[in-house]
Amino acid sequence: MTPRSVILGCGSYLPDRVVSNEELAQRVDTTHDWIVERTGITQRHIAEDGQYTSDLAIAAAERAVEHAGIEVDDIDLVILATTTPDQTFPSTATKVQAALGMSNGAAFDIQAVCSGFLYGISTADAFIKSGQAKTVLLIGAETFSRILDWEDRTTCVLFGDGAGAVVMQASANGAAHGANEDAEPGQAGHNQERGVLSTHLHSDGKLNDLLYVDGGPSSTQTVGHVRMVGREVFRHAVTNLAAVVDEALEANGLERDDISWVVPHQANKRILDSTARKLGLPAERVITTVDRHANTSAASVPLALDAAVKDGRIKRGDLLLLEAMGGGLTWGSALVRW
Repeated sequence: MTPRSVILGCGSYLPDRVVSNEELAQRVDTTHDWIVERTGITQRHIAEDGQYTSDLAIAAAERAVEHAGIEVDDIDLVILATTTPDQTFPSTATKVQAALGMSNGAAFDIQAVCSGFLYGISTADAFIKSGQAKTVLLIGAETFSRILDWEDRTTCVLFGDGAGAVVMQASANGAAHGANEDAEPGQAGHNQERGVLSTHLHSDGKLNDLLYVDGGPSSTQTVGHVRMVGREVFRHAVTNLAAVVDEALEANGLERDDISWVVPHQANKRILDSTARKLGLPAERVITTVDRHANTSAASVPLALDAAVKDGRIKRGDLLLLEAMGGGLTWGSALVRW
């Protein structure tokens, strides 16, 4: 029997420094009201000087491992989704591996910008289903503030720093050991068992110039800054995200009303609202953290997930639809029974 990938636990970390819209308005030509009206963002967390992506990732990982109720030695694989690695090489995931004291397994980064965590879920799920890994630590972590042009008000107001993580583990029947070991097993049937039901990934490289960084080791030998054609990104986001939600539901014979919670990439409140309207879903079923986290790229989905799990909104047995779109353009979804 092919094992199911169950999410045992989650964790997150946000830098202590909070930057309000009012503070940003002292640096660039903008106002609190302008930012809120166009994005829904009121504040963002920014890493301190000397605080790296790996630092954020390690903190989130430690909390996820604790919440999952496992030991570090149980982990076979560390996958870190990030666009802002500590170094060009080696992978930031290996730094997390070392900091956790792992003496076995493997670790690597993946890069799909804001879709990175969804690509990570799909990758972890494939490793588990193939039997190459039993327990996977998946992290989304970013210090996106390091690649922003702080004189460009169209981009610098949108992003923040943070990290989120989950522990995924193989289960033959949708019930894995760990923090939820004593819970009642799921009802019979593929769609009622805990774990990842399916993942769906897409990209379109022809749309590279809509959202990109104007630098890199091979091209400019610099880090570069984020550049974006906002109106076009918005249009593609609403269309692609609605489509990939329906793709996931159709693949599992489910309807929109079956979704307990949508856990989306936190890019812009207007995108979240427009996508919900296009799907005919009430805004109350969409987990929203963009107002206080801003866009944390690959970290945004696990940050939102952790917030909703820890405050009790997401409960055992809930059907979650995770979705994201990022530069590339890349986009994807995952249907998960919590």
